[in-house]
Amino acid sequence: MNDSNQPKSLDVLIVGAGFGGLYQLYRARKAGLTARVLEAGDDVGGTWYWNRYPGARCDIESLDYSFSFDKELEQEWTWSERYATQPEILRYIHHVADRFGLRRDIQLRTRVTRAVFDEQGKRWTVDTSAGESFDAQFLVLATGCLSIAQAPDFNGLSSFAGKWYHSADWPKEGVDFTGKRVGLIGTGSSGVQMAPLIAEQAEHLTVFQRTANFSVPAQNEPLDDQAVRDAKANYPERRALARETSNAICLEGNDKSALEVSEEERLRRFEFCWRGAGGGFRMLRAFGDLLINEEANEHAANFVRSKIRAIVRDPKTAELLCPKTELRFGTKRLCVDTGYYETFNRPNVTLVDVKAAPIEEVTTRGLRTSEGEHELDILVFATGFDAMTGALRAIDIRGVGGLALREKWKHGPRTYLGISSAGFPNMFIIAGPGSPSVLSNVVHSIEEHVNWVTRLIQHARHSNRAHVAAEIRAENEWVNHVNQVADRTLYPLGNSWYVGANIPGKPRVFMPYVGGVPAYRKILNEVADDGYRGFVLS
Repeated sequence: MNDSNQPKSLDVLIVGAGFGGLYQLYRARKAGLTARVLEAGDDVGGTWYWNRYPGARCDIESLDYSFSFDKELEQEWTWSERYATQPEILRYIHHVADRFGLRRDIQLRTRVTRAVFDEQGKRWTVDTSAGESFDAQFLVLATGCLSIAQAPDFNGLSSFAGKWYHSADWPKEGVDFTGKRVGLIGTGSSGVQMAPLIAEQAEHLTVFQRTANFSVPAQNEPLDDQAVRDAKANYPERRALARETSNAICLEGNDKSALEVSEEERLRRFEFCWRGAGGGFRMLRAFGDLLINEEANEHAANFVRSKIRAIVRDPKTAELLCPKTELRFGTKRLCVDTGYYETFNRPNVTLVDVKAAPIEEVTTRGLRTSEGEHELDILVFATGFDAMTGALRAIDIRGVGGLALREKWKHGPRTYLGISSAGFPNMFIIAGPGSPSVLSNVVHSIEEHVNWVTRLIQHARHSNRAHVAAEIRAENEWVNHVNQVADRTLYPLGNSWYVGANIPGKPRVFMPYVGGVPAYRKILNEVADDGYRGFVLS
């Protein structure tokens, strides 16, 4: 919706119409605040609007990857599969927007380019690419952790005679691969989800792999009527159990060490999580020390490598698909797949190791590595995102004294609680760096952040405080805490987008908070109970 008659002076201006923006709008309205959402796309959905590539689906089970704030919503919506596809998730988001009448306060096709804090008026002025200007007391950035695509940067791409596509900007009408020679670059989650479906349609698929990633089977299946009835009857208990797990996902955990059991028991447990318990992120919960103990982690890694070798018939291809020992299991985002490794048993699929034979250029006819040219009709780039900070840095955000957020964050993001950044008063980030966000069920983390931010705004207004600012001391302590907690784990050892490793020149900083959802929630509650310790309200 675009309506020039809508008010341009607001209590709360929200950027982004994904899960975070929609829920922030809902909560702001409930709090009696005037609010508006600005969204660059031509519909709501956030990452699920942009990511419509073949095979796109959530890697968190649908029953958890959904809003919990409204019990009637939980009961009326029925998921069809354990892991919902992108079209189904987008239908759910549309249902939420329509059910709660949110669209009237959402302005689509509106890209925010600049936001400047007025120190005298203690308000934000926000400009768009269309020349509009908005004024708001509070600015909430719900821009998403995975919303700015890493653009392909290959010599000669403009000369390619065929078509090329990026996973994060897929044509709405889809792509027909029938009879085409397709090159796929990128083997993270998007590439792993795409490859099996492209291979079914294409004449030939060539997968160009730089680094082998760990992928585990989703064991996806339809949700039958009885399973849905049981889930709906027990939703409060399910949500409560999930809230007390480290990543807010209702999965059975195991506190035992992988080192305290026999080899036979260890293998039984891994097999149970791989197949018997339903696959997916259960593998990370097989034992309690997989992400803090090198030896325990290597047991899990070797188990997955053994599965790859058993699935992929060609030994050479299997070895190329096995992650090297320097990649610890789960320290890069774990891929969750349906038939990925089996795809390499097809006669029309080739795996090319571009670490051994680097890509030199895109040619008119295809792609050339150091070992020769591959003739292609279509190139597909699954090269991921400028994660967690990309969407925030894409906006020229100016705080106190004209300080640019880009400048402040040039050595890595700095936040207090993952919610606020010192020097940028009255500005809040939903599921930002320094919070559990991408290491959790992000819908839960979004609800946690939005509820907390809304209560803070209400507190400020009820006490006639127009200015809410994070203290630099509190921010420094939080950044140090985030780093200290991360350093107790194996996560920082992964060459992942968690540390910005996929973006050339991006500072190597571990961005999410790994302390777990319950510990993080306790900290948020303590800060609020202590009069919003670490914030100056004036």
